[in-house]
Parts: sequence; C-alpha cells; structure tokens
Amino acid sequence: MDSAEEDTHGTDTCVHFSSCRQTATEHLTRSHSHVITVITFIITCTGTPTHFSSYKNRPLSAQLTQSRADRAPPLQEMDCGTDEHQHGHGDATEWKKVAELRAVAEAQDPAAKEEDDFALRRFLRARDHNIGKASTMLLQYLTWKRVAKPRGSISDDEVRNEIAKDRVRMQGFDRLNRPMAYLYGARHFPAHHDLGEFKRYVAYVLDKICTRLPVGQEKFAAVIDMKGWGYANCDLRGYVAALEIMQGYYPERLGRVFLIHVPYMFMAAWKMVYPFIDDRTRKKFVFVANKDLKSTLQGAIDESQLPEEYGCMLKL
Repeated sequence: MDSAEEDTHGTDTCVHFSSCRQTATEHLTRSHSHVITVITFIITCTGTPTHFSSYKNRPLSAQLTQSRADRAPPLQEMDCGTDEHQHGHGDATEWKKVAELRAVAEAQDPAAKEEDDFALRRFLRARDHNIGKASTMLLQYLTWKRVAKPRGSISDDEVRNEIAKDRVRMQGFDRLNRPMAYLYGARHFPAHHDLGEFKRYVAYVLDKICTRLPVGQEKFAAVIDMKGWGYANCDLRGYVAALEIMQGYYPERLGRVFLIHVPYMFMAAWKMVYPFIDDRTRKKFVFVANKDLKSTLQGAIDESQLPEEYGCMLKL
C-alpha cells in the first residue's frame, strides 16, 4: 500500500468514525458491563459487514471500506518475511544511522548500551529511519522495560493466572521460517483478569516467542482463532493495551496475523480498535473466510507445521 492510499484511507476512516469515536473511546475506560452497549452503539453508527467472504485475504483498508478498487495483492506479495527481504542485510548507510541512533540514545539513557545493534535497527526501521523519532521510541521502551521487567524478564509466577487460561500456544514455523503462535479469542474473559497482570502476560508471550526466532529471522507469525467468541470475550481495553505493547516495545517483530473463524459481531469491536493500530501493523492482519481457511493457511504454513485441528499434522 503506497503512501497515497494510506492517506486516502486515513481520511476515509476519520470521516467514517468521527461521529462516534469520541464516545467509543470514553467507553474504553468503563467497566466490562458496558461492552454490549458500546458494540450496539458502533453497530448503529457504522453497520456490520453483510458479506464476510469479501473480507478474505484483503488489507484492512479494503476490509473497512469494502472498495473493490482496493483489493489486496496475492498473499505472497504482501508477506515480506524477514527484514533482510525488505532491506537487505543493512547497507552501510543504514548501519551508520544505527550508530547515530545509539549515540543519541546512550547520551540520554545509558541503558541503551544493553541493546544490540539489531534491536536498534528495528526501532529505526519502525520510524522510517528518522533518528529523532526512533530515539524517542527507544527511550520510551527503556523506561517501560525498567518498570515492566525490573529483573530483566517476567517469570511464570508473575503471570501464573494468565498462563492457566491456555489462550496461547507456540509451536511450528511458517514457510518463511517464522515461529508460529496460536491464540484463542474465546478463552479470554476480561471480567476474570487483572489488567496489570494481563499486560505483563502480553510481554511474557512476546518474549517467549522471540526466544524461538531462528538465526537470521526477526519476526514471528500468528493465527488468531475467534471460534466461539462472544460479548463475554470482548475486551477493548485489553486489545488496545496489547497493541500498544507490541507496537511500541516490540517493533518490527510481527510478520503476519491470520484471523480465522471471525464472527460478524467481532467486526464492531474491531472497528473501535482499528484507529489504535499503526499503519505498518494494519497491513499485517489478514481476515480469512471459512471457505478459504485451509488453502490460505496451507499457502503460508506447511502441512507438517499446521495443527491437527485445522486438518493437518502438527500436535500442539
């Protein structure tokens, strides 16, 4: 998606939601008991999609505007894989900028010395090689890290309640050798969790999957299975918090996300969360229609690496 399309989409989205986003945002800070009211309000303002099959394998601009002129390119063209596919191994100019970023960041926070050059490169790429913006992002990450992971990592004991819910499983790799995570949306009940522990759990999961990254690969992929998802599973505050952690503190780690078995009612919640997703991340979400589930997943993941529940061979 080029910059012109991004700008047009941004304008369309703002117009589409301007009448209800302020009220919806206020609801994010209220108790879970208001979720049904929020979703009903959004459905009234925007409507729900009438033909979910038109969402399959399309970029989010097409998913929200339903514009036939904005269809997604083939999945293999959308999916760049590793950073090396996008930028090469980093030319001399890029590594020079990494050195400049390090100098700027270390002058303001000595903790930046603990981050390797590849980490700094991810922050740099996340901000289109703008050293000022990348240094701000990096410094915010270092501040967050001191609070969220004072001992350097998050232990199992700190998120024991979240682990017990068995919402995330990590196993296998996609065809680009990215480690896979499988998330089950219907196992998430916001009324039964503490938001602070949930945030720690998000960081815990991201750290875990990053330890599975093979040499030369910096990104992971995921399948989010929404089968059985209902109002009781809707957690707008949790979704936004997870996005903020992933986008702000784990930049350039996400490669691709497939959303499968998505119910119509979820799209109302999705439209509320959508404005909080940055441009880079938006293009990485792919909604998959049920009739295309097997072909889409097998196009991205070998049968030996796909779970048995999707008709393949991997035992989770």
